[in-house]
Amino acid sequence: MENTTINSTLHGASSNSASGEKENLLRIFFIACVAAIGGFLFGFDSGVINGTVDGLKLAFESDSVATGFNVASMLLGCAIGALIAGKSADAYGRKKVLLVTAVLFILSAWGSGIAGSSGEFVFYRLIGGLAVGAASILTPAYISEIAPSRLRGRLTSIQQVAIISGLFCSFFSNYSLVQVSGNSMETLWLGFDTWRWMFWVELVPASIFLVALIFIPESPRYLAMNNQYEKGTTILTSLFGAKNAALMWDEIRMSLRNTEKSKLRNLFVHNSFKLKPVMYVGIGLAILQQLVGINVVFYYGAVLWQAVGFSESDALLINIISGALSLVACGITLVLIDKWGRKPFLLLGSIGMTFSLIGLVVAFSNGTIDAQGQLQLGDWGFAALVQANLYVFFFNLSWGPVMWVMLGEIFPNNMRGLGLGVAGLAQWLANFLVTMTFPILLAGGGLALAYSLYAFFAFVSIIFVIYLVNETKGTKLEQV
Repeated sequence: MENTTINSTLHGASSNSASGEKENLLRIFFIACVAAIGGFLFGFDSGVINGTVDGLKLAFESDSVATGFNVASMLLGCAIGALIAGKSADAYGRKKVLLVTAVLFILSAWGSGIAGSSGEFVFYRLIGGLAVGAASILTPAYISEIAPSRLRGRLTSIQQVAIISGLFCSFFSNYSLVQVSGNSMETLWLGFDTWRWMFWVELVPASIFLVALIFIPESPRYLAMNNQYEKGTTILTSLFGAKNAALMWDEIRMSLRNTEKSKLRNLFVHNSFKLKPVMYVGIGLAILQQLVGINVVFYYGAVLWQAVGFSESDALLINIISGALSLVACGITLVLIDKWGRKPFLLLGSIGMTFSLIGLVVAFSNGTIDAQGQLQLGDWGFAALVQANLYVFFFNLSWGPVMWVMLGEIFPNNMRGLGLGVAGLAQWLANFLVTMTFPILLAGGGLALAYSLYAFFAFVSIIFVIYLVNETKGTKLEQV
C-alpha cells in the first residue's frame, strides 16, 4: 500500500491548536483494534497447526516430508496473499480486501477441520494462507494510514500484540481440548477427532472479524485516490474534527498530485536491473525475521518438546507459557518503541536471540538418544526450557513487532505498495523454507543441527542491523 502523507497530515492535525479540535483517539484506537483482529487470526491460524501435527500424521498416514508440507502449505498461500494484497487494496479499497480476508479465514478454518485427505487439507490451508498473507500486509498498512504519526509505532505494534495473542489463544485452545479428550487423536465431540476441533475454534474470532469490519471506515487515503470527497472528509471529520478534516483533505490531495504512481520500475535503480538499496534492506529484514527459526517454535513447539521427552499435554502447556512471555515482550515494545526507536530494539533482540540459541544448541548437544529414538536431556532439560523461552522473549521484544513497523516506514511513496508486497513475499517464502526443512533436519541431524543454523542467522542479523538499518523513529514517511 502507498500509505503516504496521511501519516504526516494526521500529525499536523494533532499538533494544530488553532482550531481547538482534538483527535478522537478512542475511535482511532477502536479502528486499529478491529483491523488488528486480522493479526489475531494471522497468529491463531499459524499457531493452531502446532497441536495438530500428530493427528495429521495419523489421519493422512504421512511421513516427515509430507507432514512438513501439510504444516508449511499455508505459507505458500501467505506468499501469494502478501504479494497481491497491496495492489488489490489500491484497486478495490482497504476495507473490501479485509472483508474478503475474513471470509477466507472462515472457509479455511472449516475446511481444514473437515478435510478427508491430505490434498483437501492442503487446499484449505492454502486458502487460509491467502488470508494470513493479506492480513500481514494490510493490517499494519491500514493502521498507519489512520494513526497520528507520533503514535504510529505504538498503534502499528498492536499488529504483533494481536499476532501473539492469536498464537497464545491457539495454544491455550489446543491444550484445553486435549485436557478434555486425552490427546489430539482421540474423538472429542459429535464423533470428530480433537485435532479437527482445534481448527474449528477459529470460526469464532473469524466471524467476529467479519462483523466488526462493517463498523470501521475505508482508509481516507484510498478515498482521496479515488476522488471521493464527501466520504473522505466525513471520515476525517469523525476522527479529527471538521476544520482539521478540510485541511488534511487538501494536503492529501496535494500530495497525490505530486506523487508518482507506484510502478514496478520504481523498485530498481534508474536504467538498470539492480534493486534500490532500500529494497535490499526491506527484503533482508523480512527474510532474517524467519531464518532465526521463530516459527519452528510456533508451528512445531509440541513436536519439539515431545522430542526431548515431555508428554503431549506438558508440551502444549509449555507453548502457553511461551505465548504469555511473548505478550509481555510485545507489551514492552508497544510502550517504548516510539521513545527508544526501532534500531535499538532490533539490535538488542539479535544479540539476545544469538546467545539463547547457542544455549539451546549446547543443551541439545548434551542429550542422549533412548531406546525409542527420543532425545533425553536429563539435567539439561530445564536449561533448554529457559533458553527457549529467553529466545521467544527476545524475538517478540524486537524482530517480531519492529520488522512490521519498519516495513511500513522505509519505502518511498512511489514504491510502498510494491515494496511491501515484495518484502512480504520474501518473508513468507523464507517462512516456508524454515518450516518445511525442520522435520527433515530433525530426522537427519537432530535438534542441535537445526538450532545451530538458526543461531548463525541470528548472528548475521546483528551485523545487518549495525551496518544496514537506519533509525526511523519520529520521522515523517516522506523524510524516511
